[in-house]
Amino acid sequence: MASKVTSAVMRQGLGVLGVAVRTEKAVFAIAVLASGVYGGMTVASAWALGWATENAVLPAFEAGDITAGALWTAVLLIMGTALLKAIGVAGRRIFAGVVQYRMQARSRREVTKQYLRLPLAWHHRHPTGQLLSNASADAEAAWAPLAPLPMAVGVIVMLFTAAIGMLLTDPVLALVGFLIFPAIAVLNLVYQRRLSPLVTRAQQLRAEVSEIAHESFDGALVVKTLGREALETDRFRRRAHELRDANIAVGRVRGLFDPMLEALPTLGVLIVLAVGALRLTNGAINSGELVQVAYLFTLLAFPIRALGWVLAELPRSVVGWTRVQSVLDATGSMEYGAAEPDGVRPAGVEVEDVSYAYGDSEVLHGVSFDVAAGRTVALVGPTGSGKSTLTHLLVRLIDPGAGEIRLDGTGLRELAYGAVARAAALVPQQTFLFDDTVRGNVTLGLDVPDEEVWAALRLAQADGFVARLADGLATRVGERGTTLSGGQRQRIALARAIVRRPRLLILDDATSSVDPQVEAKILYGLRDRSAGARAERARNDANGARAGATMRTAESSTTIVVAYRMATIALADEVVFLERGRVEDRGTHEELLARCEGYRNLVTAYEREEAERAAIAADAEDLTEDEAEGVSA
Repeated sequence: MASKVTSAVMRQGLGVLGVAVRTEKAVFAIAVLASGVYGGMTVASAWALGWATENAVLPAFEAGDITAGALWTAVLLIMGTALLKAIGVAGRRIFAGVVQYRMQARSRREVTKQYLRLPLAWHHRHPTGQLLSNASADAEAAWAPLAPLPMAVGVIVMLFTAAIGMLLTDPVLALVGFLIFPAIAVLNLVYQRRLSPLVTRAQQLRAEVSEIAHESFDGALVVKTLGREALETDRFRRRAHELRDANIAVGRVRGLFDPMLEALPTLGVLIVLAVGALRLTNGAINSGELVQVAYLFTLLAFPIRALGWVLAELPRSVVGWTRVQSVLDATGSMEYGAAEPDGVRPAGVEVEDVSYAYGDSEVLHGVSFDVAAGRTVALVGPTGSGKSTLTHLLVRLIDPGAGEIRLDGTGLRELAYGAVARAAALVPQQTFLFDDTVRGNVTLGLDVPDEEVWAALRLAQADGFVARLADGLATRVGERGTTLSGGQRQRIALARAIVRRPRLLILDDATSSVDPQVEAKILYGLRDRSAGARAERARNDANGARAGATMRTAESSTTIVVAYRMATIALADEVVFLERGRVEDRGTHEELLARCEGYRNLVTAYEREEAERAAIAADAEDLTEDEAEGVSA
């Protein structure tokens, strides 16, 4: 069984390396060529040393003198081979590194591109820590064998050249020395069988440690406020200790086998010297030939280990490659059509019999409603009624399990890639700001002048506090906008959506951290802008003017607001009331107050709570006065 696992890992690992070789043919060829120069010069250095021993060193000892020609020839041979060997080492390492880091960068780009392409539903099923590990540690591990690979290929050249050199020098000594190679091969095979499962386990644990760390750091506020530091530390400690033990197990195997791999070529040298001394005594070889063969064996110890390094990295490479490929092969992608919606007027929205489920839990059941272009509609419902899920469906972060959503009469699935993003903008409940300037967070790479940025900030009621910041638009807001309050972050996120002039603007409780007065100003501003744009369109239509020539793109928006406050809801043209994932009623705020008990109970809950508290306080005050009068009497 272990043999089958090892051979399977070997095949997969060689397949991974084949991908890199095919991708970076030219650079890899240069690295191998440099490694071949290194291997050839390593063998040549043994021949040069043997020649120098026979023609310069021994004559100097025997005659007490040496000719200048022999001395300079020996020096040039040794220095020349050393220089070429150094060039080979430098070229091999540099170009092997280029191949390795290019492939790592390529994998990271592909994984990141795939993450951005995959729908939100796919991300819901995968922990963020795992996704980070796929793009970092796994991409790095997948191409780790590329660093020693050119050297390993060069080793083959070296071994072949060395074998020919030793056979030509003395076949008997060569055959004696070759007996050590099968022992090295067997030892390497046993080494890989022991190491492969241990390395695989260690790589898996690296990903799990990353997942736990990310989860703990991302939830730092919850951890600290609930006093879970010790529990989270213990959870991380247990998995970190498992990783430690796995790495120790890997190190223990390497510590056991590396000295043996080092010792076998040395043993070969001793055997060669012992047999060679006898042959030297018998006159079968001379001293230079013995030195040459023995020195070749001393040089082969390190290159042979290079083969072991490649084999040792293959299991980890296979694990990393498999985890990366699981992302690249993910089939959660969305299909797109070729239609482009009208790019000028506010968008009309139709939701027809839409259902959606998270796993086995269905949160929306046959939801249907429509929103006329330029209108403001409030989505209202108790917690868990499916409002946020519906907003994700409207901007096609996810696709419905059943039913259809249309934008200007065209189904979202029929629109071209990016068309929904160009037409619609969502400001979610949880706002996210990058560690960038205010301007960078509003534009997110969009090329717009500062005047339009300030206009968006004014509409979002954010221009006042931004103007008071130290550097205005150039002020950095810190990671996740930590230097700003929750309400300020929400207003920056709202400006980010407005500056794009969306034809459909969706606010998923996006002003919950803003005080009611500021929220009213924001919603009044959005409504006034839409009302003004509708009036201008009516005038243009009456005059027969072309809308595309007289209006800038998406000056007004159809607005859908997930709201809880009655003051916010009252500003909407119409209300859609959701309950238990269904549309229970729709109409104006006044109409729903009059006829829908569930809606009335929900939106008046705060007022009723305040009234009850006031009544309790009044009763307590009356009781206190009665008690005081009784004491006085």
